[in-house]
Amino acid sequence: MQYTRVKHRAAPQEGDPRVRADLDALVRLQFEAEGVSFLPRQPLHSVLYGRHASRLRGRGLDFEEIRGYLPGDDIRSIDWRVTARTGEPHVRVYTEERDRTVWLLVDQRIGMFFGSRVRTKTVVAAEAAAISAWRVLAMKDRVGAIVFDDESLEVIRPGSSRAHVMRILGAIVTRSRRMRADSPVRANPAMFDRALERVGPLARHDCLVGLISDFAGAGPDSRRMLTRINGHNDLIAIAVHDPLEAEMPEDDVRWIVSDGSDQLEVDPSNASIRKRFRDEFDDRLGRLAELSARQAIPLIPLSTDQPVAAQVRAALGRRIQARRA
Repeated sequence: MQYTRVKHRAAPQEGDPRVRADLDALVRLQFEAEGVSFLPRQPLHSVLYGRHASRLRGRGLDFEEIRGYLPGDDIRSIDWRVTARTGEPHVRVYTEERDRTVWLLVDQRIGMFFGSRVRTKTVVAAEAAAISAWRVLAMKDRVGAIVFDDESLEVIRPGSSRAHVMRILGAIVTRSRRMRADSPVRANPAMFDRALERVGPLARHDCLVGLISDFAGAGPDSRRMLTRINGHNDLIAIAVHDPLEAEMPEDDVRWIVSDGSDQLEVDPSNASIRKRFRDEFDDRLGRLAELSARQAIPLIPLSTDQPVAAQVRAALGRRIQARRA
C-alpha cells in the first residue's frame, strides 16, 4: 500500500537518499557492517541464539580422507564400518569449505515506495542488503542476489569481490530510482513468489538465503516455497515495515490509500477504519511470525523510522572480539 495525505506539504528532493536508494550511501555502509554476525554462535540477545542458531549450518564441510586414528582425534569422527573391516580404528577427516554462498532476495516493488517517517521501505531494504553484502565480502564468502520489482527480476550470480558487491548495489539502486508516486507500473504481488521460485534451484544446499521484503503478496504457495528453501539451506526473513502500516493515527485530515493502481479516500478519524487497518497489518505479520516459529526461521523486523544498521546489530548481536564475526 501507498498512502498520501490530502493536505499539501513540501515534497522531498528528487535525489534524497531517504526516498530512493543512493549508491554512495550504500557504499558507506560497509563500515556499519562490522560486528554483524550470521554464524551459529550468537550473543544471548540475538534472534539467532538458541533454537534458530541450532539450525544455522555455518560453512559446510568437505570430506578429505579416511585415516588411522591418532591420539586426540574426536571419537565422533570414527568411521565404524572401516574400523570393523580393518580391525583398527579409523576416522573420517573433513576440511571446512573455503567459502559459503549467500543469496539476497531484495524487494523493490512499488509497494515498497512508502515511508511516513525517516525513510522509505525501498531504502530500508537497500540498506539491509548492502550491510549483508559487505559483511559477506568481509568474511570472504560469496554473495549473489535476486533483485525484483513488479515487472521483472535480475539474477546476479554469486561472487566474492568488491566489484561484485558494487554490481549488486547498482542493480538495487537502478530499480529504486525508477520509483515515483505517479508510476504507471501496477502492483504485482505475484513477483514475490516468482523470486522464491527463481532462487529455489540456485540455493541447492547449505546456502544462506536472506529475504528482504515487506512480504506483501505472500500466501500459501509462498509459505510452501519458504519451507522447502529452508529445508536445505538457512533462511532469514527480514521484514520491512513502516509505523503507519501498524497504526493509522487518529486524524481529521483524510488520506488517499493506494495499492499502486486503485485509490481510495479514507477517514482516519473513524475508529472502525483504523481497527481494520491495524488488523490487516497484524494478520500479515502474524502469519510470518507463525511460519518463523514453526520452521525455526529467524525473523528480523526493520522499521523505516530507525537507523537500519543499528536495528540489524540489535537483532543479530554485536561480536566485536570474535575471531570470525
